[in-house]
Amino acid sequence: MNAILSVVVAVLLAGIAGARPNIVLFVTDDQSPIAGCYGSPIIQTPHLDALAKEGTRFTQAFATTASCSASRSVILTGLHNHANGQFGHVHDYHKFETFASCAALSLPLQLKSLGYRTAHIGKLHVAPESVYHFDQYLKPAGGGSNTPKWIESCEPLFTEKSDAPFFLCFWTNDPHRSGATDESAPEKLKPNRFGNPPAGESYPGTEEVTYDPAKLPVPDFLPDTPECRRELAQYYQSVTRTDKALGALIAALKEAGQYDNTLIVFTADHGMAFPGAKTTVYEAGLHVPFIVRMPGTAGGIANDAMISHTDITPSLLDAAGGYDAEKAGPKQLLPVATLGVGENAGPKFARYHGRSWTGLLGKEHGEGWDEVIASHTFHEIQMYYPMRAIRDRRFKLIWNIASPLPYPFASDLWAASTWQAQYQKGVEAPYGKRTVGSYIQRPKFELYDLIADAAESKNLADDPAFATQLTGLKERLKAAQKETADPWVLKWRYE
Repeated sequence: MNAILSVVVAVLLAGIAGARPNIVLFVTDDQSPIAGCYGSPIIQTPHLDALAKEGTRFTQAFATTASCSASRSVILTGLHNHANGQFGHVHDYHKFETFASCAALSLPLQLKSLGYRTAHIGKLHVAPESVYHFDQYLKPAGGGSNTPKWIESCEPLFTEKSDAPFFLCFWTNDPHRSGATDESAPEKLKPNRFGNPPAGESYPGTEEVTYDPAKLPVPDFLPDTPECRRELAQYYQSVTRTDKALGALIAALKEAGQYDNTLIVFTADHGMAFPGAKTTVYEAGLHVPFIVRMPGTAGGIANDAMISHTDITPSLLDAAGGYDAEKAGPKQLLPVATLGVGENAGPKFARYHGRSWTGLLGKEHGEGWDEVIASHTFHEIQMYYPMRAIRDRRFKLIWNIASPLPYPFASDLWAASTWQAQYQKGVEAPYGKRTVGSYIQRPKFELYDLIADAAESKNLADDPAFATQLTGLKERLKAAQKETADPWVLKWRYE
């Protein structure tokens, strides 16, 4: 009987596999929507631009937290990190882990149950493996930052003779800050290299594209200084090399005859690694590039629906045929292995916090997609500074739960020449449209009119003219926290 059942299951999975697209989830590290297809006049991102012409480019896509491990946990569980337990970094002494119970909803496990071959290459940065298990962990050819060479490691997955579709997470390390600086820069404070090779060099087989710091536009949240411009030039160079990896990946899919049946999602874990973006809930930290190329749907479409990273897992599961829209969860919850977990395996999860955007592909608008929430608690373990935010089409409320503590810095952002050049001038020195002092010391509530003040520089929380908006957003934020089982909702009562 067991043998017969096994044959039946194999046949069913083969049938499912034949109707399902391959899936590539291409996630870069610390990348804002700075690309040609997002209106940048200088940066060279020809492969992402070409992908946008074949797919749907979401203009209002957001990470839910601007911290690496926490954000990646949201991408692969469809749950806010305040609920899934990945409150901060997983590595070293930071020690945060996702609840074992999230295995019931986990994207790689769900896709494997639907007959997908699952593989991961590059940065994963979440734990435990019982929640985030992949069939294969591919070793990057060419090393950590020569991402175009990684494709050599992926080609066997594309060419394997199998009736089962594949799910590949292609997760780059760049354009994250690196441990090296450009010592050739004339300033005393040297710019970070963002994974780039030393000045004048290229990684083997990958030609570098460099940028003139003097010609780059400086975002409103950053200071227009020589130090900042040099770091922006390094950042642009790293983004362009990452774009070359996207181009190499697409070329390999075409060569293997897999491109026409492959769904590609391109996004970043959160915004760029500069103070004012990463580890904040400001727009520069949360706004991300998001392009979806789905076989059989119209291309060259810009969609203004407000989506977030909580929507990725339900959407990809939907594309694979495993999502139940009525339940907002998987058609079949998976068993959870709790042996050896201890007393805290986590709560039972049956539904995602996000929903599927597959119905938005090829369209310009999404009815009812008009609000997102953000949730940050830790980055590194010593950086306790919980923030919650809610944003609609016009207004954004930030609740700095740890105010009046000084805002804590990630070690790499504190060392950034962009920051240190201004910090060393004193608390009154400008930093974008803020001051150094106002960036460090933040009020309990921040309210911004994003239409009138896209740079989030004028806090309206104490303005009587916006009291109605403030009260309404507070209530909506509190309701969202309750709905997503946020433990920090208790802070409304006693802090």
